Amino acid sequence: MFANRLARVEGMRAEIETGAEEAQRIRRLPDNLVNSLVDAGFFRFTLPAALGGEDATSTQTIAVLEAIAAIDASTAWNVMLGSEINAMAAGGMDPQLAHEVYLMDPKVIMCGGGGPGSQPTRAERQKDGSVRVWGQTTFISGCHNARYCFMGAPLFKDGQPELGANGLPIYKMWFLHRDQWEIVDTWDVAGLRGSGSNDVRAEGGLVPEKYVGVDLMTIPAHYDNPVFRMPVPLRLAYNKVAVALGVARGALDAFRDLAENKVPMLSTATLRNRPIAQYRMGECMAQYRAMRAYVMDAMRDVEEELEAGAELPSAATTQAARLACVHASNECMKVVDTLHNTAGVSGMRMYSPLERKLRDAHGCATHRWVSHPLYQDLGGILLGLDPSPEFAGGLGSPTPR
Repeated sequence: MFANRLARVEGMRAEIETGAEEAQRIRRLPDNLVNSLVDAGFFRFTLPAALGGEDATSTQTIAVLEAIAAIDASTAWNVMLGSEINAMAAGGMDPQLAHEVYLMDPKVIMCGGGGPGSQPTRAERQKDGSVRVWGQTTFISGCHNARYCFMGAPLFKDGQPELGANGLPIYKMWFLHRDQWEIVDTWDVAGLRGSGSNDVRAEGGLVPEKYVGVDLMTIPAHYDNPVFRMPVPLRLAYNKVAVALGVARGALDAFRDLAENKVPMLSTATLRNRPIAQYRMGECMAQYRAMRAYVMDAMRDVEEELEAGAELPSAATTQAARLACVHASNECMKVVDTLHNTAGVSGMRMYSPLERKLRDAHGCATHRWVSHPLYQDLGGILLGLDPSPEFAGGLGSPTPR
């Protein structure tokens, strides 16, 4: 099944490339490409088999997203986000409700998370058990494709925040149907330009009572696959690094193609005959393969720990996996920078695959769950400081985007 999934990626190469060009213009994936990806199962392969999915492991998910990102990062980002939220929501939903949501609507895609927008969010309980949500959140990738959106908001009652048993305000990701929110066109960027990561706004969006209990993770888990016992921050990290790895891999392919054909100015031979091109190709390939191996080894350690009976990942495996994801995302950016520089002016032209991959590599590396400031958190732990909840093992912090 997994090998077939990778073959399906390659079989869609031409369609992805064509759609990616249109996505650069409209700043989101064109509908025909989304429909083809849906029909090919790319938004469902991470779901449990009981819900019509393929029960992909974390390492299989990375490999599939990487293969798509090697062709086009924005396409991979849409698939990553949609399949990621689809799977997490399935794991945090009552199984009977999940059958209704996923099997009655086989083409369902979800989005969600985001950062604070210009209008702070809030949620209020209603007398019938439902909840209404107000506010605007940023960076909702793939929102144009989605049937549902998770929007984070604190719960209020009589104008005051509701407090949980721990005495802290209750903050939750609320599950909203597409007819309860609108897209605000704010996404005009260079990197990951076709990801459609606009703002989403709700003005009293209704969360019916049956959806109020939907979360992004439930312990004990409803399904055997270890991914459903991985905390939300770790899942967000390994999904994001998969796209970064794919961008680096695609840049290596693009540089090789360019080097075989480009004859530099004042030269009689192609770029591949220059020592600097050979040196940097070898160096960058080694860096890419080392980063990928580190990520895969760290994620296999998490999987094996959970398969051996742990309810949640330990602090040690959590920290190792998060460090691998941060490292790879940032080093992938450096690999693409190096290849782009070595290509010379040819790499700078807007039609060059290397130019887009340069922008996309930087876009991947800025994401909160894999960005360079996390080196400080993880380095402090290595020096003996106490980890924050995000890195302490267990559930971590449940705020996606």
